[in-house]
Amino acid sequence: MSTRREFLATAALGAGALAGAPHALRAAPAGAKPPMRFVFVHKGNGLFPSVMVPPSLSKEDAAKEAKKDALNLDLAKHELPEWMKPLAAHTSDLTILQGLSGKMCTTGHHTWCSSLGVFKANERVSSIKWATVDFELAKLFPSPMEHVELACFPLGGGNARGTLNGIATGFSARGPQQPNYAFGSPKIAVQELFKSVSTDAAVRVRSQLGRGALEFAARREGALAGAAPGADRAKVQSYAEALEAIRERDRKVDGMADAIRAHAPKLDAKYLTDDLTTVNRQRGHVEVLLAALVSGLTNVVAFTVDELGHEYTGLPGLETEKVNLHDVGHGKPAGKLTADEVRFAVRRHHMTLLDTIAARLKKVPEGDGTAFDNTTICYFPDNGETHHSHGTEFPFVVLSGKNAKLNIRGKYIRLPNYGNAGHKTLGNWYTTLLNAYGNPIKHYGDPDPGLARFGIDQTGAIKQFMG
Repeated sequence: MSTRREFLATAALGAGALAGAPHALRAAPAGAKPPMRFVFVHKGNGLFPSVMVPPSLSKEDAAKEAKKDALNLDLAKHELPEWMKPLAAHTSDLTILQGLSGKMCTTGHHTWCSSLGVFKANERVSSIKWATVDFELAKLFPSPMEHVELACFPLGGGNARGTLNGIATGFSARGPQQPNYAFGSPKIAVQELFKSVSTDAAVRVRSQLGRGALEFAARREGALAGAAPGADRAKVQSYAEALEAIRERDRKVDGMADAIRAHAPKLDAKYLTDDLTTVNRQRGHVEVLLAALVSGLTNVVAFTVDELGHEYTGLPGLETEKVNLHDVGHGKPAGKLTADEVRFAVRRHHMTLLDTIAARLKKVPEGDGTAFDNTTICYFPDNGETHHSHGTEFPFVVLSGKNAKLNIRGKYIRLPNYGNAGHKTLGNWYTTLLNAYGNPIKHYGDPDPGLARFGIDQTGAIKQFMG
């Protein structure tokens, strides 16, 4: 490594991204208050608002929907859209949320960390203005890991081009000009996340050597900070503090070693190859995601389930095809399916992943209920309403347990259309989440200058969602 910065980034990944097991929980005892958990699953290529609408709306409600007027309907009285049917068992926990805009974000093909941060962003680190909302929530529910990010990286366009199986720049941000890093494959995630409790002695030795290197580096940087001239002292000291923070994280993980070892995931071989299909990559990531949550090593996970430049393989109905999402976005068919049919197949497959997460968490005892009771899952498009998006709408599918603090479960909610009185933005939505769970921030994210001409107050939480 040629620089301290490069060493620090690599050390942070190796020592700081530990996950737990997919099947069992180190449950909080009955009567204890478990942490809240959050999963952000975002997709590329847009999400049409029209496909979110229950097909059983009354004539009156359908007319309101067509005009994008406000609606708040009981999902128990309606049919789910066909592609959402894998979530049928979770209807009482489900929210279909329409009408949020995000024109203050980067839209079009790619958003980078924009839709989680509510600011304009691009490939430059300098464009990152603050921590994305997933990291802000992680601060409210501390864990040894703080945050885990997983991704199906694109081969062309978007973040980390050409990286499928490695560790690369993710789609979340830890803070200003601080991009996060994501695991591109279940294999590399398992290798890195469980090496401290691996059954392979050689892996454990490498882990201990890495920790020894961290200890040496932290001492060295601390000594250098004391001897450095004034102009460099703060910079060197920041390196030393960052290294010590990683070592403190290791100490916390060591304190959970028995639980981690007992629940270390044993993934099927098909998830551990380098040449795995997209579908198996996603399913493997779900196992890692569940592992990270149920072991107690993290309470927040971000999962880029696909991106515009990722070529789909293994998609149900198109198992032998490489599906180019960019071409699908331009209306081109794939195999025997039209572009709309491909979109349907992708969305439906995504819902099977969400069903797996929710169903498994519902089987994990925790406190006086289950782990799902304390979990919120958000599924949304990273670039808005369509392939070449403008940010006028960011539809959300939300699954939340009974201990969630928002009054939205079991509902189809359409907020007023862009420019209409009562319209809300991604910033309002994320402010609502943060306020509900203990961050009193007045408003999260940038405002939309275009809404100013309508006289809309863009500041604050969505009051009707609060409790």
